[in-house]
Amino acid sequence: MARRQSQLIALLTLFACFFCTTPLLADELKPFTSDGCSAFPNGTLQQQSLWANCCISHDLAYWQGGTYEQRVQADQALQACVAGAGEEQIADLMLAGVRVGGSPYWPTPFRWGYGWSYGRGYQPVTDAEHQLIKVRLKQLQVILDSLSQTLNSELTQ
Repeated sequence: MARRQSQLIALLTLFACFFCTTPLLADELKPFTSDGCSAFPNGTLQQQSLWANCCISHDLAYWQGGTYEQRVQADQALQACVAGAGEEQIADLMLAGVRVGGSPYWPTPFRWGYGWSYGRGYQPVTDAEHQLIKVRLKQLQVILDSLSQTLNSELTQ
């Protein structure tokens, strides 16, 4: 009986250690990706990418993740950006959508902190993680610069 209790305690300890440290293991940052406005149009029928830049900026914040307050700020910035494009009602609708659908607790590819492994929640970004974010953004800049040069070359032919 005592042996079974010891085994059970050991098993529960292992289980608790794994689940208590899971967010700490989520330290690998995936490269930035954006799908524009996710399941929402990037603009109107007449201007099909009218607020796409707003969504990409929002994705950049969501990719990085951070605190609950930072998420609220990112969502409000999306709303202000879309409203600034002249679409206040769309901006309000988008705000409602991201507040419900962007929780870090949904296992979706567009959740808050999607650049990190699932399970991070609202952990603040550490100084070391900020450095990793900068590295990833520099890598992205190199790719975008190369793509821009390639496209310019192709378009001038």
